[in-house]
This record gives sequence, C-alpha cells and structure tokens, in this order.
Amino acid sequence: MPGGEFGKRQAGKRGWKTAVRRERKVKIIATLGPASDTEEKIEALFLAGADVFRINMSHSSHEQLKAYHDMIRAVERRHGRPIGILVDLQGPKLRIGEIADPPAILEPGDTFVLDDDPAPGNAERVHLPHPEIFQAVRPGDQMLLNDGLIRLSVLEVEGGRIVTRVIHGGPLSSRKGVNLPDTVVPLSAMTEKDRENLDYACALGVDWIALSFVQRPDDVATARKRVRGRAGVLAKIEKPAALRCLREIIDLSDALMVARGDLGVELPLESVPGWQKRITRAARRAGKPVVVATQMLESMIENPSPTRAEVSDVATAVFEGADAIMLSAESAAGKWPVEAVMTMDRIAQNVESDPNYRDIIRSQLETRPEPTTADAISSAARSIAETLKVACIVSYTSSGATGLRIARERPEAPIIALSPRIETVRRLAIVWGLHCVLTDDPEDLDDMADKACRIAYREGFSMIGERVLITCGVPLGTPGATNMLRIADVTADTVRMVKQAEAPAPCAPATPTPPSKC
Repeated sequence: MPGGEFGKRQAGKRGWKTAVRRERKVKIIATLGPASDTEEKIEALFLAGADVFRINMSHSSHEQLKAYHDMIRAVERRHGRPIGILVDLQGPKLRIGEIADPPAILEPGDTFVLDDDPAPGNAERVHLPHPEIFQAVRPGDQMLLNDGLIRLSVLEVEGGRIVTRVIHGGPLSSRKGVNLPDTVVPLSAMTEKDRENLDYACALGVDWIALSFVQRPDDVATARKRVRGRAGVLAKIEKPAALRCLREIIDLSDALMVARGDLGVELPLESVPGWQKRITRAARRAGKPVVVATQMLESMIENPSPTRAEVSDVATAVFEGADAIMLSAESAAGKWPVEAVMTMDRIAQNVESDPNYRDIIRSQLETRPEPTTADAISSAARSIAETLKVACIVSYTSSGATGLRIARERPEAPIIALSPRIETVRRLAIVWGLHCVLTDDPEDLDDMADKACRIAYREGFSMIGERVLITCGVPLGTPGATNMLRIADVTADTVRMVKQAEAPAPCAPATPTPPSKC
C-alpha cells in the first residue's frame, strides 16, 4: 500500500505522535528545487512551516523525484508528522520552432505567419510544430507568444498556415511558449512524458498529482482513470476553457489550484482576482481543497523581505478561506527559501488572529449540507462546537471524507483528524485546519472516546476539565459510515493514561537472569 512498511509500523497502539503543531489553519506548500534540494534544506522548510512539498516535473527527472521523496519521508519519520507530497505534471507545453537570427522583432500591424515548415523563422514567419492548433484555431481568435508579451489576431487559416496580424509586438526568440485563450485545442492534458511521470510517482506513493493545462472535464477523468485511487488528483485552473466548465471539473477533481501564472497570461490581468475568488468559493462549496498559487512572494526570490503588495496578496488568499497557499520559485530557486516560508507563516497567523477573520470567513460562504448523514453530522459538529466552546473537534476518518466535510464548515475549534491509513493522513495535510494523526481504529465506543481525549491532550489541544467533540461511524472502522456525534471530557485519568503510555517500559524479565545494566 502507499506508505509502505513505515505506515504499517507507525500505526501502533500508541499511534503516531505528531510533535509539530501549526498555529494556523491554512496550509503552506513549498516547491523544491536547486535552492532546497538537500535533506537539511527540506527539514528547515518543514520546521519553518511547510506542510506539503511540491515537485515540478517540468524540471525533475525520475531520479530527482525519488531523491526528493526519500528525503521528505526521512524528515517525516524524524519529526513524527505526516507530510504531503504533490507531483506537478508538466502538461502539453505549446512552443514555436527556431528563429534564425534571434531575436526577431514583430511590429504592431505587421502580418505574421505560423506554419508547418520546419525551417528557422524570422520576423515574417515561424514554425509551429503542433498540427492540432491548425485544426482548432479560427479567424478572430487571439494567439499569445512569449508569455503573452506578443499578441496576435488570427486573420485566416489555410492548410498548414495561420496568418495573423500583430496587435502587440516585441522581440521573439526560439522555442517561446504559445497560448490560445480563445481556442480549445484537441490535446490531452497529459503527454506521454506526463503518463510516465504519473505512473512512477504513484508507484513511489506520492499523495497528490497536479494536472496542468486542464481544458475540459474529460482531462480530469482521464487522469483519475490512470491514477486509480493511488493519489489525489488536483486540477490546475489556468485555461479560460476550464472556467467555462468549472463546475464539472470540480466534481471530478479531488482538489483545485488557482494557477494564476498562465491564467494571467490568457485572461485580462484585471479579471484574475475575481476569478480567484469565484474558484475558491466554488471549491469550498463543493468541499474540495483549493490552493492559491503563483507569484505570492515573488520578490523574495532575490530579497529577504516581500513587498507590501505581496503581503496583502497572501493575506487576501487567507481571508478568502483557501485551504493552502503555495510558494514556487521563492522556495525552489530563490535566495531566501526558508525566510519565504517563515514570512508566509507569519502572514497567515496574523490574518487568522485578526478580529475580522471569522466574520469574513463566515459571511463569504454559508455551506448547505448535502442530504446525507455524514454531512448533517459535520454541520452539526460546527454548531455544537461553537455553542459548547469545546477544546477541539476529533474526527475519525478512514478515507478522509469526513475530515474534508468538517473542514468545509471552517469551524473555529481546532480539528484533529484520526485515521489508521498513512495515505489518508498524508493526503489530508493539504486541507484547511486539519491536524492529522495516524492511529488504530478504536476497539469499542468507550475506547473511541478515551482515545480521542488522550490524543487531544497529548497533541496540546485540550486540558483537564475541557470537552472535546467526537465524530465517528458505527460500526467502527467502516469507511463512509460517519453517523455519530459524542461529547467527552478530558479528565485526570486521561492524563494518567497518556503519561503511562509514554513512560519507558520497566525492565522486568519473566524469569531470573544475571543482573544487567537495565
């Protein structure tokens, strides 16, 4: 199973003690790269506040992925806290061919042709090695080159030639990217390289697969079929075509990412903040984790502190109730990777302690529970937790579904998610507010309450005399059967049981033996 022998060893009677407790609800994703490619650097990022590590397969080989995976799991073992691993597939990157004497200068008003001739191009034409584009593009469509710096308007399409007029010109060099904001290109979101990377990543036991350049629901369905439940599928929303069928994509995905980089190339920049809010709220309404990414602390690639505008950008994502916020080049290739994570952590903590935070989170979205027992229990848990001012909510969750439902409610009380499955606690590391603990299923209802109280006390979420609210399913250990809610008190007996479990075993051999150092 994903997690291997480590997961089996850790799920013992005493559970997996998570020594690190975050002082915030939103999670932080840090991208690994040349600035963070050693175990010491990864550990420093984790201690600074990273909950999930992203590995970008645009720049990583299988060997590098394996090395990152092994180092992350070593840090996980050392600190006793589940860490999520997200593998980001490259997707079908569209590029022009070669330019003979770069850069070619395209002037506004000029005619520029993209064709199927592999000869090096110039200021009048260039090779476009993607026959699918010739079939899909239509007169009037926009074409963007070089990250949107050059804008073309299609005049006509004839066989292997696309004739365009230059709207915004500029220098153009070889192999620059092509974006098609008005066109749905009949390409799968996964190339052959992506399929190989997906299979290898799932075999390693990573927790999330991020799917780039999603255009339609079928892209997500294809990925899910190949993943076969071995990881969560996260759809990156970075194409205008995806916005037109956002609801269907959300339904098929396990999580979403607002990938503002390419989205900001293909959409007018001024429309991106509005779409960020709409995507975030739609995902929250569906109970799917949502990540806000790209250029969050961009200036920290070079500088030890961010701009005020970047701080405000990160704060906005936290105020919106995003599950996670992500660092890209800041932690992968920047000069200050650890400081970037620490800065993001401080911003998030400050926002969540703001007097207006709870009101904003609550007013943004009033989720209506689905007509199921599990959803009704989760909704009731938030309401009861607020009425009784419980120390925390403890949720027994095998597959992670119950943890997701309770997190969707955005309760003020901390949430502890207990699961016997190592892959579940790792996957839930991306979800807002969940403090995940690997532990065996309870033996009976009394053990269920005792275990919840012990773990809540042990992890620092409750004290003697406080109450915890517990959700679970009966029969115990049955996935998807959440149907019970219970209040339990943390007592002196709870503390005594925790201390006994953590005390070293006495040296008491069954039969007399010669004296030993024990």
